[in-house]
Amino acid sequence: MKNVRPNADVVIVGLGWCGSLIAEELTRAGLNVVAIERGPWFETATDFPPSIDTDELRWDTRRSMLLPPAVETTTFRNTIRQKALPSRDWNLNELGYNVGGSGTHWAGMAWRFTPFDFEPYSQTVARYGKKQIADGLILQDWGVTYAELEPFYDRFEKIAGVSGKAGKLNGKTIEDGNPFEGDRSSEYPLPPLEGMRLTDLFRDAAKSLGQHPFMVPAGQASRAYVNPLGVRMGPCTYCGYCLYYGCGNFSKSSPNACVIPALMQRGNFTVLTDSAVVRVNKAEDGKTATGVTYIDRNKQEWEQPAGIVILSAFQMQNVRLLLLSKIGRPYDPVTKKGVVGRAYSFQTVSGASLFFEDENLNQFIGAGALSQQVDDFNGDNFDHTGMGFIGGAGILVVARGARPIGNADALPPGSPRWGKGWKAAYTHAFQNATFIFGQGTSYSHEDYYLDLDPEYVDDNGNALLRVTFDYNENDRRSAKFIEEKSVELGKAMGAKIVIGTNSASGHYSPYNFASDHTIGGAVMGTDPETSVLNRYQQSWDMHNLFVLGASSFPNNAGYNPTGTIGALSLWTAKAIIEQYLKNPGPLVKVS
Repeated sequence: MKNVRPNADVVIVGLGWCGSLIAEELTRAGLNVVAIERGPWFETATDFPPSIDTDELRWDTRRSMLLPPAVETTTFRNTIRQKALPSRDWNLNELGYNVGGSGTHWAGMAWRFTPFDFEPYSQTVARYGKKQIADGLILQDWGVTYAELEPFYDRFEKIAGVSGKAGKLNGKTIEDGNPFEGDRSSEYPLPPLEGMRLTDLFRDAAKSLGQHPFMVPAGQASRAYVNPLGVRMGPCTYCGYCLYYGCGNFSKSSPNACVIPALMQRGNFTVLTDSAVVRVNKAEDGKTATGVTYIDRNKQEWEQPAGIVILSAFQMQNVRLLLLSKIGRPYDPVTKKGVVGRAYSFQTVSGASLFFEDENLNQFIGAGALSQQVDDFNGDNFDHTGMGFIGGAGILVVARGARPIGNADALPPGSPRWGKGWKAAYTHAFQNATFIFGQGTSYSHEDYYLDLDPEYVDDNGNALLRVTFDYNENDRRSAKFIEEKSVELGKAMGAKIVIGTNSASGHYSPYNFASDHTIGGAVMGTDPETSVLNRYQQSWDMHNLFVLGASSFPNNAGYNPTGTIGALSLWTAKAIIEQYLKNPGPLVKVS
């Protein structure tokens, strides 16, 4: 006998930032919402008290908050000519595994993408002509502009309690902010985090080179704060335990601290934990979704009927669910036709390792997003004429907190690998070693994509997602350029030894932890022939199916994706409430 739950107005798959934000909006509008989360319930007060939260071995080394590869992994290859093999150990695909999702363990850099990032094709062609776009590079506009998303960025920052300093406010450039950002309608809800010796060194060096440094917008509360949902946040204590950790101080911007406490008070909201959705169910004609099928903690199969289905899981899980559910045409790298799995991109990361002689960086203090950055070489903020690539990177230093185990490899060349000499080198390096990080743009290529692996399956018998990816020539050229700029900055900071680093100089590997920002595969756009979703993240194929998250991004910017994920979720929620509910059907007509 089939197990069937009562019908819901909306079912949401994944309760991270996307799922919690849109659930809050839809329940406030009066809809009956059921969220299904693969991982367990986490309670901030009991699961993340300071006595547990600072356990580096548990959270950082053993990654206890992430979805184990033994439960779900991907297979990987660099080219279509290779055989893909499963990733069997921790890798850069850091999937959340609890209520709050990846938003629980993220570092907290709360960026807005620039106006260029939403219209890379139009703006590149207008400035340089089509010759600037390399053969095979997939470059397309999103269908939504920065100006349209600005009010939703503003609301996300206020809900999340972001700390920062505006660079452009109502048409006016503000000193000490980012002069390259898109225009803002209001200041950040909280002032920037306090700087440290490292950020001061970077700021002074960047200014000496004529660049424009600023404090990175941070998802750590610099002051006590009450957000628009009535949730109270405490001020950051700069403990340094943010990335891979929950925050027991209610200081880090996370769904757990900022949204879920308000959401759980709603009588029209239900969350089902420890339950894995395995497919989207379809009507007989295949034109609408009828709900989802999931497997609970007891391995029992259930159906959750719903009028609207929202996928808001991790980027790769969204793409896999679409493929497993046979929704949309899978991408074919030979014919270049199809859309599901197309336009996958990662991030180009390069920079420099720095070793000072007699500094006191005091890296036991920090926060996940306590950083100073320059955007002079990000996106299209500089003239690319004759350079042979588009894009760039935000270049920054990160005072994240140097934890004892993870920092043990930050030693200068020639250091002993064990014994008394290693201890002496580590003692010196703890105060004197750091790095410059170039977090780069990435534009997808027609040779790289996501599909279902023909051989490997999970324990439910469903095919694993296969990743075919390597850095393209545009990635390599932009990363090399940023590496050179990072070395120049390191020398200006006064480091004794400066060594360029460049993850894109070799082949891509999921075990190279250059970044964990995987993007695309179910992208939004203006044409069903090149996108899975329209400008409201609504499926072209099923009008009552919406897909939220980084899987929607046609390209990656030189920033973390979380702020944009949040803004787009709020944008979609407004479209559903104000347009879709009044007249269910496609929100964008295809001519």
